[in-house]
Amino acid sequence: MATQIDKEACREAYNQVRDDNTDINWAVFKYENNIIVPGGQGTDYEEFKTMCTDDARLFGFLRITTGDAMSKRAKFTLITWIGESISGLQRAKISTDKTLVKDIVQNFAKEFMISDPRELDEDYIRTELKKAGGANYDAQAE
Repeated sequence: MATQIDKEACREAYNQVRDDNTDINWAVFKYENNIIVPGGQGTDYEEFKTMCTDDARLFGFLRITTGDAMSKRAKFTLITWIGESISGLQRAKISTDKTLVKDIVQNFAKEFMISDPRELDEDYIRTELKKAGGANYDAQAE
């Protein structure tokens, strides 16, 4: 059976992460049977990481504040999490299902596909987003 997505609910979760007037900085989109639905939102990155378990496959949309001495700005990232115990068929299917998520989650600086919890390190994600962000004026201070 083909995967579907709850567009309205997922769009609402996406917009809350993008909204500068909320503290929400992540949203998870998970599978309920063959439908991708919002699976949670929050303000604590560590809470997001707890959802990325060995038996989970999900999409995370995150706001991370980056910048340097001259400016701070919000950068967004899309993380596809595939737990170690996910079957080969489900691993293959997540690549095609990602297009459904990308129809809603359209604005992000960098995309990650992760299955190793060590790669969820917030400093690593922040560094990669900084690299994707262009000019780094902190280099003048060195």
